[in-house]
Amino acid sequence: MQDIHRLSRRQLLATGSASALLWSAPAFSQAEAYPRRPITLILPNAPGSSLDTVGRLVANEMGPLLGQSLVVDNKAGAAGAIGVQMGRNAAPDGYTLIVASSSAITGAPLLQKAVTYRPLEDFDFVSLIALLPNVLVCNMNLPVRSTADLIAYARSKGESSNMASAGIGSASHLAGVALQASAGFKSLHVPYKGGSQGVASVVSGETDWVLTPAPAAMGLVNAGRLRLLGHSMGLAGKPVGDTPSLAATVPGFEFSGWIGLMAPKGLPPQVTEKLNRALAAALQQPRLRTAFEANGAVASATTPQEFRSYLERDIELSRKAIQIAGLQAE
Repeated sequence: MQDIHRLSRRQLLATGSASALLWSAPAFSQAEAYPRRPITLILPNAPGSSLDTVGRLVANEMGPLLGQSLVVDNKAGAAGAIGVQMGRNAAPDGYTLIVASSSAITGAPLLQKAVTYRPLEDFDFVSLIALLPNVLVCNMNLPVRSTADLIAYARSKGESSNMASAGIGSASHLAGVALQASAGFKSLHVPYKGGSQGVASVVSGETDWVLTPAPAAMGLVNAGRLRLLGHSMGLAGKPVGDTPSLAATVPGFEFSGWIGLMAPKGLPPQVTEKLNRALAAALQQPRLRTAFEANGAVASATTPQEFRSYLERDIELSRKAIQIAGLQAE
C-alpha cells in the first residue's frame, strides 16, 4: 500500500500545474458560451463532512472564475453512493457536477450490492481536487495518548472497543479495517450515515475512535474535543504538523483518500477543459490553499487522464484492503 500511494502522491504534486496547460486558443473560443446559468454541484455527503468542507471551498473559488455560481446540493447516504448515482443520471451538459470521493467512487461499488454505477465507465473526469490523509482520532476520555496506546487498549478490550465510520464502504470504514488488519487488533464497526455523524459519535463517547479524512476532524482536534494520534500519509508526509505517521507504529501502513471533480458521461470536451482550467486556477488561490492546509488536505490539480489513472490505482489498492479485511459486499 505504501509504495502505490507514495508514488501517486509524488507524481500528482509534481504535475499539479499540468492541468493549467490543457487549454489552447481554439478550445477557449469553443467553450466561451459555457456556462450561461448556475451550475449544480452535488456533494454526496452530509454537511460538515470532509467532502462538504472541501467542496464548498472549491465552489466559492470556481464560481467567480466561471462567471456563474456553483450551487451546492448535499445528497448524503450510502457512503456517498446516493449522490453519485444522481449525478450519473443527470444530463452531461456541464450544469450538474459531482464532487466525488474515494469512499463513493472506490469503496461503495466494491462493498454495496445496490450500487450500479461503474467508476471507470460511467463518468467523465475533470481533475483531482485534493489528497486527504486520514487522521486517527479518539475520544478525549479514552486512556490513550498514542497509536500504540490505542492498539493496546483495543486488544485488551476485544470487540467491546468500537470504531466509527461514515458508513459501509466509506473511506473511514476501509481505512479503519485496514489499520486493524495491519496492526493485529479488532474493534466493533459502528457505521453512521455520513462522516460528520461518525466523528460526532467519537466526540460524545458513543464510539471510541475513527480513522477519518482530516478535514472532518481537524476543527474538533484544534478545539480540544478530539485527541489526534496519527495520520495515514506515510513516513515522508507531514500533512498535520508534527503529528506522527501511523507507519511509525504500524510499519508500511499508508491509506489516504482523495476528492475529485467528475461529471456524467458524455461531457463535451471543451466544457471539461474549461472546468479543468477553472479548478486549477482555484486551487492556486492563497486563501483556498491556506484553508486546505488548516484541514490537512493537500491540493492536487491534475489533468483528466491523470485523475483516471490515479483512480485505477486506488481501486486496486482498496480491493486488496477489502480482501485483507475479509469484507463482503452487502
